[in-house]
Amino acid sequence: MEYIIETEDLHFRYSDDEQWVLKGIDLKIGKGEFVAVLGHNGSGKSTLAKHFNAILLPTKGKVTVNGIDTADEEKLFELRQSAGMVFQNPDNQIVSSVVEEDVAFAPENLGVPYEEMRRRVDEALKSVGMYEYRLHSPSQLSGGQKQRVAIAGIIAMHPECIILDEPTAMLDPQGRREVMETVTKMNREYGVTIILITHYMDEAAKCGRVVVMDKGRIILDDRPEKVFSQVETLKKIGLDVPQVTELAWELRRAGYDISPEIITEEECAAALEKLIKQSGHGNSS
Repeated sequence: MEYIIETEDLHFRYSDDEQWVLKGIDLKIGKGEFVAVLGHNGSGKSTLAKHFNAILLPTKGKVTVNGIDTADEEKLFELRQSAGMVFQNPDNQIVSSVVEEDVAFAPENLGVPYEEMRRRVDEALKSVGMYEYRLHSPSQLSGGQKQRVAIAGIIAMHPECIILDEPTAMLDPQGRREVMETVTKMNREYGVTIILITHYMDEAAKCGRVVVMDKGRIILDDRPEKVFSQVETLKKIGLDVPQVTELAWELRRAGYDISPEIITEEECAAALEKLIKQSGHGNSS
C-alpha cells in the first residue's frame, strides 16, 4: 500500500516544562483510506490531526505527508495542497460574503488560472450539494450547509487527503448527516483519503478503520467491528460504543450466543431474529 501520511515515534509538547501530549505515535495511513480517530478530551487526537497539516511540528520524531517532511518549511505550501484541513467551527473558515467567492479563495491564492478556478469552484460546490447556493451569503446558511461550503473550499484545492477535526460537533443531526454523506462521497467516488476526528461512535462505525487514542498513545487500531467489540477497554477510557454494539455486549454477558462485532442496526436486527428463532426452536423440541 502507498502511504499518504506516516508518523515515526512522534512526540509533542507545547513547551519544555509541560507534559507530553503525544508519546511515540507510529501511524501509517494509506492513500484512499477512510480513518476515524477517537479519544476523549485530552487524549491527543486533535493535536495529532494538526501534525498532518503542519499546523504543529513534532517536538521529537517525524511526520511525512505525501513524502514531504512537515518540518521542511520550503515545502509547506505544497504539503497543504496535498492535505487540507476542516475545523470544528465553519464560521472560523469562511472568509468571504458570497459562497462561491469563499470556495475560490484558496485556489485563487494558489495561483490557479481563472478558467480552471471557475471549473473547480463549480465542481466542488456540486460535489457537496451546494451549487444552487453559490451566490448566497454564508450568513444565510445553516451550520451543516456552512460546513459543506468549508469542505468545498478544501476540495477546490484538489487535495489527496482531507483531515476533519470534529467537523460535526457543532451541528444538528441533519447537518451531521449532510457532512458525513459529503465526506463519504469524496472517499468512495473520488478516492480522497479521509481522516475524521470525531467523538460520535456512529460516525466512526461508518469508516473503514478506527484508531483509538488515550493519554497521547494509540491503544487500538483496526476495523470498526474489531475495535468496537473491545467494549470494556473503550468504557475504561471513557468512550461509548454504538448502541447496537452495547446491546450485543449486554446480551453476551447475559449468556446469549451473539456476535461481539455488531456495529449496524441491520446486523443487530438479523442477530436478534436468529436468537428468537433459536429460542423458539428450543421451546418446540
